[in-house]
Amino acid sequence: MAHDDRRSFLTKLGAGVTVAGTTLAAGGSLAQAQPARSTAFQPTRHPQDDWLDALPGGHRFVFDTTTLPGIENALLYANNFYVASQSGYSLGNADAAVVIVVRHISTAFGFNDAMWKKYSEPLAKLTGAVDRKTQQPAAANIYLTGGDTAMASLAGRGVQFAVCQMATRRFAGQIAQASGGTADAVYTELTSNLVPNSHMVAAGILAVNRAQERGYTLAITL
Repeated sequence: MAHDDRRSFLTKLGAGVTVAGTTLAAGGSLAQAQPARSTAFQPTRHPQDDWLDALPGGHRFVFDTTTLPGIENALLYANNFYVASQSGYSLGNADAAVVIVVRHISTAFGFNDAMWKKYSEPLAKLTGAVDRKTQQPAAANIYLTGGDTAMASLAGRGVQFAVCQMATRRFAGQIAQASGGTADAVYTELTSNLVPNSHMVAAGILAVNRAQERGYTLAITL
């Protein structure tokens, strides 16, 4: 063996040679090779979000809404999702897990008619909601009832609503200022009078994030 070839061979041997899951280290000893560590991202789980996994269904969908048109479109598309799943795939309501997040302005539609009737003036002013028949400021939750795309109808199919706590506190403060009450008292009222299948979440934007981490496909409706 030539001198240069011999030196190259000894250099490689001194660094160690991996064979069949073991490493031949300098001096000829064998050391077990370490398995490669997985670098796949795994989201942190929190018990506050476990309700997202409690929903039945092999298909998961979350809608993010912040405006009046946004929640109206989300209700329409959620209904379409159920109808098409039934007509195109012969699936039932229980085969879908659907969550509609109401945050920012659309948070107000997470409150039931009792709250809208009691605080109609500030809620209508804050949201710009108008009664579709009279074209006057809304005195009820305009999306709660009235056909297949209403919140109550979709709740009957299994749709869940994630209501933003941060926005609810903001609404409570503004309502209290307009009505002469206290923000804490109004907040307690609002959170005790949510639409069916509602979950108060720390923030709507968190619910959007946590749902995706648990396998929900996101649709943003404007």
